Amino acid sequence: MTSAVFIARIKPLVFAALSLPMLWLLWQWGLLIAGRGNALGVDPVEATNRFLGDTALRILLLALAISPLRDMTGIAALTRLRRMLGLFAFFYVCVHLGNYIALELGFSLARLWKDLVKRTYITLGMSAFALLLPLALTSTHAALRRLGPRRWQQLHRLVYPAAILAAAHYIFMAKGFQLKPLVYAAVLALLLGWRLVRWQRGKSRQQKARLA
Repeated sequence: MTSAVFIARIKPLVFAALSLPMLWLLWQWGLLIAGRGNALGVDPVEATNRFLGDTALRILLLALAISPLRDMTGIAALTRLRRMLGLFAFFYVCVHLGNYIALELGFSLARLWKDLVKRTYITLGMSAFALLLPLALTSTHAALRRLGPRRWQQLHRLVYPAAILAAAHYIFMAKGFQLKPLVYAAVLALLLGWRLVRWQRGKSRQQKARLA
């Protein structure tokens, strides 16, 4: 079995795994509404927001880890999972944002604007969403053909500042010292550092080739 066939066969499993956090969350809300349990704590809305944001950032880091994993394993077909991971990350970001606007703010634009101005972590989170939005909108093969490979690739490099903003959003949102946001930031730094090293090595090889 080739690696491409293997990746194609596990795609449904990856889809199911990425869906599990949302299914678990819906199940917990169903139990809460039915009065049969409450695993979300004293503030279910805030717990939901944190769970969704945490899940979105984890999946975004997984998407960024595809290229290093491809190079370390030699399995080029791993890149076929990247779009699914990216879209799932954006999905959880959208639900995270929708939960905040609907359940925390009651669809109040005035309160949203106040939070954007006064709360740094809200400003960072909304900025990350603004950068991820065009990536999600241009994730189709049709968009790739329309933009062309070079412009499409340049546009999708916005995922790097978006990920930095998302990690910063988590750090600023955390109250007091919390290890988890710092761990996510460290993982992101490693993933971006790997890309920087690879880019520098590629640039060095190109310079040597021109001088040869």
